[in-house]
Amino acid sequence: MIGIALRIAFGCVALALLFNGWRLLKGPALGDRIVALDTMVINAIALIVLIGMIGGTATYFEVALLLAMVGFVSTIAYCKFILRGDIVE
Repeated sequence: MIGIALRIAFGCVALALLFNGWRLLKGPALGDRIVALDTMVINAIALIVLIGMIGGTATYFEVALLLAMVGFVSTIAYCKFILRGDIVE
């Protein structure tokens, strides 16, 4: 039963990634594209966690944690670059 739920969740997150990709390409403003990219990172983390749960290995959870840290820092750096034109002051 849990396997079916995991596969349904995998499909839903994959569909969300597809919609995020559409917003990333067709976003009307730069802010929409930044938010879509950040949401795409969150959905990728969810996919990695789901793969780890389906496979039954703990390595994927560490990868998801590292991607979360890198995704947060890269979103902040990209927003700072857009606002100020420079990352390091």
